[in-house]
Amino acid sequence: MLTEQAIIDFMDPFDYDIQNSHNGRWIDQKCTPDVLSFIADCIHTFVEKNPEREFSAQDIWFSEYAEQNTKAVFKKPSPRQNAARNEYDKFFQQPMKLLAYSKVLLEEKKGARNIFKVNNIEILEYIAISEKNALKFLFRYIEKVLQDSALYIDFENFFQNQKIASDKKEKIQSEYERLKKKFYDFTHSYTAIKKDLECGRIFAKVINPLAYFHNARGTERGHISKDVITFDVLMYNRNNFRDIYANKPKGVTRKIYAREHPVEVNEKYYDYQSTKAKRFLRLFNNQYRNGITEHFEQKYMNDKAIHIHHIFPKALYPEICAYLENLIALTPTQHYNHAHPNGKTQEINIEYQKLLLLSKASRIKENIEDSYSEKIEQIYDFVRFLHVLSVGFDNDDVENISYLDFPAVINAINVHYANI
Repeated sequence: MLTEQAIIDFMDPFDYDIQNSHNGRWIDQKCTPDVLSFIADCIHTFVEKNPEREFSAQDIWFSEYAEQNTKAVFKKPSPRQNAARNEYDKFFQQPMKLLAYSKVLLEEKKGARNIFKVNNIEILEYIAISEKNALKFLFRYIEKVLQDSALYIDFENFFQNQKIASDKKEKIQSEYERLKKKFYDFTHSYTAIKKDLECGRIFAKVINPLAYFHNARGTERGHISKDVITFDVLMYNRNNFRDIYANKPKGVTRKIYAREHPVEVNEKYYDYQSTKAKRFLRLFNNQYRNGITEHFEQKYMNDKAIHIHHIFPKALYPEICAYLENLIALTPTQHYNHAHPNGKTQEINIEYQKLLLLSKASRIKENIEDSYSEKIEQIYDFVRFLHVLSVGFDNDDVENISYLDFPAVINAINVHYANI
């Protein structure tokens, strides 16, 4: 499994200057982190079954894996319907064009078809395995394209000036308009894209990932966004549980609020993300922790932790089923004999659940501390762990714990289970 630095090192030798390539489609409307990760996953699955084979966008979207998951995850019609052809062409082709421009894929024109092959399978897998990874890749890719194209300084100044003039709306608005005009003029001058509408769609996909990492405002419907850009805003699938509970009064439990305000949730989407999160954690645990259990019990330390367990069950807590902070690598015996009493996967051993949360807190602390040396990728987020506990305990107060206050987390876990 690669680190973010490996992505930077991969891109470094390439020249992404739009002034030379004149490629206006280096990023496009469908190039969101979740779609990019999904398309990379589809390509990776296709290549595993068809090693060394070249492929077109149609080869990928007609593959069994892509067809099944595109309908389930993104609620799109079957790609075999003629009416869906144009939509699928954009949905698959645009991210593949991005991957080709970045040199993760290689692209060649053969007749009327664009034919691709994988240039770097490790980078492709890095993107495929999680939306967070795809977003990190997008951030570094956008940054590199703008730097090579002598545009990055304009974006950098926008974010810096936004912080300086945080209380001056007119100043921020004028800086936003200046940056947008600079990007539009650049695109008109060096690419075949001449319509402002197209420029606007591309501009949003450029500025918002950058804004997310700068904790800044970006663009929304052609105007500067009212708020800083958050992760869910960047997604194609924007069915976010945090949005669903945004208006929940404090003191009302999630269960009661959900019962009184039922919302249709795309369960297939969360199933898909959960599966990918499990695969990610298993790969990470194998590479960086020699495949040992994340819950230390001496008698199981020589057994491989090949099972990934939801601490709070997916069936009861779908909103956190894809959070790495809610997953833990266990040995088969720990999983089936302890986490689930007598191997009954529909049941949870509450006492063992508490122990797993305490262990998970320790693993999260270790990962965050180890990441400071940059020898290991930080995969866990403390705030997300608080959210997992808040949902699992149905207690909003947990999310008020101070950042990285692990003793307070341990206390919250102990208090919760002492009251059960």
